[in-house]
Amino acid sequence: MKTFETALNLIQKQDRLWLLGWMAGMAIVWTWDYFFLNAPALRLIESAFLNTGLVSLLAVFFALLWSWPAAVTLHFIESKRPVYMSVIFFLNIVRSVPQILGVLIGYTVLTVLIERELLESSDAKLWAMALVISFVVFLELLDSLRERIRWFQRSDFYPAMLVSGVSESRIIQYDILWKNSRSHIINKLIAMFGTAVFLQCSIDFIISVGLSTEVSSQNFPATLGSLLAKMDSKKDILAIGNSLFNPEYIPRLFTTHLQGITVAFLIVFSLLSIYMINRVFALRKRL
Repeated sequence: MKTFETALNLIQKQDRLWLLGWMAGMAIVWTWDYFFLNAPALRLIESAFLNTGLVSLLAVFFALLWSWPAAVTLHFIESKRPVYMSVIFFLNIVRSVPQILGVLIGYTVLTVLIERELLESSDAKLWAMALVISFVVFLELLDSLRERIRWFQRSDFYPAMLVSGVSESRIIQYDILWKNSRSHIINKLIAMFGTAVFLQCSIDFIISVGLSTEVSSQNFPATLGSLLAKMDSKKDILAIGNSLFNPEYIPRLFTTHLQGITVAFLIVFSLLSIYMINRVFALRKRL
């Protein structure tokens, strides 16, 4: 009976079901690759997947660090029009830059730092990559936080708390953002994680295939995007096209062309899973 209740609870909370499905999919792919993919390629895929996930998680964490104090600060300086308008003008300039272009500009700066030996270790490069991506995506969370603050300001809740003697800072940070907006923030963080994965894979692929002459993939740790652009992976992807005209070739895809197919699957399945987790979470919480 308890097992049935647990299963029913999972079905009702489909976001967790998608999370389990994502993890199970990763485990199945890794198990298959363990038996059929050569060890060096498997280690490279493991490293690329972990690097991609770590950078994306750090980017979301840094974005939260920027957005929370920025939202509170903007609220308190809103009455000081010259300062407020100057900050908003700067944020709008940042907002006007396409995200992929913003990441590419950031990677160009990182390349200069690497060439001057200011960034040498792989860990430092991963943290720097996360900082660049977080600066590009943090405005999404900032807008969401400010929207929540404005919504409560228009309600009776905000003036009632002020009249009760509660400090404005506590109202905003605890009662509005922490106590009554956690689900909204978590939902936005999940979406930003997906955005970070997409941006990272896209820009690393662009760099690796040589579409950017200012940045080289050799300067950065391996990620799923850079691994997808490698010659072996591209040959594996082309083999999928060959199998469309030669169906008898399909079984060989999963034994002789595993690197490219695995990388492509990890990217697509991860983005799909993150999107569904975010969507179902929003529906379950009625956001």
